[in-house]
Amino acid sequence: MKILIVGAGKMGIWLSDALCLQHEVAIFDRNLEKLKYVFNTERLISLAQIHEFNPELLINAVDLKNTIQAFKELTPYLSKQCILADIASVKNGLRNYYLESGFRFVSTHPMFGPTFASLRDLKNQHAIIIKESEDVGKKFFHSFYESLNLSIHEYSFVGHDQTIAYSLAIPFSSTIVFAACMRKQDAPGTTFKNHLKIAEGLLSEDVFLISEILFGPHSAFQLERIKDQLSHLLEIIKNKDTKKLHQYLNDIKRNLNSPSISSEELIEAAMKIESGLIS
Repeated sequence: MKILIVGAGKMGIWLSDALCLQHEVAIFDRNLEKLKYVFNTERLISLAQIHEFNPELLINAVDLKNTIQAFKELTPYLSKQCILADIASVKNGLRNYYLESGFRFVSTHPMFGPTFASLRDLKNQHAIIIKESEDVGKKFFHSFYESLNLSIHEYSFVGHDQTIAYSLAIPFSSTIVFAACMRKQDAPGTTFKNHLKIAEGLLSEDVFLISEILFGPHSAFQLERIKDQLSHLLEIIKNKDTKKLHQYLNDIKRNLNSPSISSEELIEAAMKIESGLIS
């Protein structure tokens, strides 16, 4: 398959490396400095070259704030047979764009990044494919992800963003707050060092990636839940209420030890919480 990757960032370059041995791959980025680090892949720097390359699949790997704009800029140079694809970490607005574009599409989200995952060993990592995607595109990404030994999940556009708000916005925001309060210690404990390592990893990520997660449509609600829990814990600490603290910790232990739930159950629970049906 002829594949055009748009955006020579960390994930764009990784995609080109992962796909170039089995497909004819080109990568487009107007920042020529980024293209210096691309190998085994045709490098494109103009829209005319995109038209000449005539891709069968376009994978949009630019940051979320520019994803739809990049599609709009490039689609006039594509055949109507080309399939549009994105790897955006938040899907807000993409569903409507795809339905109005007139192109076939597939939306997906590799649930890993260069900071916290070894891109050469992804067997314990996950990827999401959006259910509403066209069958041809879904089959392509299923095959690609299976070749990497990834665990594959299918969510709707809405379900994806609900899940991302829960699984990423909560740890991202908690880590940022920890880093904001942190002071270097001469003799840090193991727990502190572990948290510090996570914070350093997160803050080495591209700021636009962090923004994509935290500005997602459901993230603010999840942060309100964190604020409520912090307020409850602060009240217990101020009152030095040992009994309530022990009960609170026991409740948390039960949360951690409860059986895992399916993605559908997680989405349903998140929607009920956001609707105020359960706490």
